[in-house]
Amino acid sequence: MAGTNSERPLLAEGPAIILVSPQLGENIGMVARAMANFGLAELRIVNPRDGWPSESARSAASRADHVIDGAQIFSSLEEALADINFVYATTARDRDGFKPVRGPEVAAATLRTRFREGQKVGIMFGRERTGLTNEEVALADEIVTFPVNPAFASLNLAQAVLLMSYEWLKTGLASAEDTPFQAKPMPPATKSDLQGLFDHVEEALDGRGYFRPAAKKPKLVENLRTVLTRPGFTASEIQVIRGVISCLDKFTRDNPRGSADANRARKPKVKPRAERVKHSETTED
Repeated sequence: MAGTNSERPLLAEGPAIILVSPQLGENIGMVARAMANFGLAELRIVNPRDGWPSESARSAASRADHVIDGAQIFSSLEEALADINFVYATTARDRDGFKPVRGPEVAAATLRTRFREGQKVGIMFGRERTGLTNEEVALADEIVTFPVNPAFASLNLAQAVLLMSYEWLKTGLASAEDTPFQAKPMPPATKSDLQGLFDHVEEALDGRGYFRPAAKKPKLVENLRTVLTRPGFTASEIQVIRGVISCLDKFTRDNPRGSADANRARKPKVKPRAERVKHSETTED
């Protein structure tokens, strides 16, 4: 979805995203994009395989330049975690050990609480092919894992970051129903608007013999009005429907609106002058 707007406030806070030995610059760029989508900005990279800086990462970031420009490079995971107070390790595999395992919603809520308390928090993500090692997971405080298909649990790096970034942003909303924009209010149709629609539809159908046999017309009209009142139309919606009916009423598939034949068909037919004169003479006799 297109939605980049440089005139609106840029969210840039929250947990550090720590990538351990990522392999491709393109994946780092897509991680940066996912972070920017959900208001994260601090990217820490441990031993990127293809080096840094990376033009492929910048290109894949799709203008999340503030994340790419601020990325920090570390030679070891211990250095990347040195100033962190609390960190999650992401994994899709069962791990031997005694660390608590959380779902993404609980993990994001925990990070938000600690962040508001002034703690430095982070989330660790492993290599594209193999994830985090047991030794790297041991450096985390807790594990976070995603509810995925157990027979196909592998997520690519950007997907995993996006899921946690999304859950992080949700914890900052006033309510779960919050959205960045709302539909414009539309005034409901008045009973007069509805009556005009009823009359329009009924007249169009009546002219085409819809109400047959005649004895059933009252019941058919009742059913039709019941159907048309159920949606709760707005005044604008009724205008659209009546415009459609008018178009169907005036034009055919063979003579559509805008065609020369349709335009001629809409003009009143005028008899040739010779026929009018002949008719007049016959009348006078």
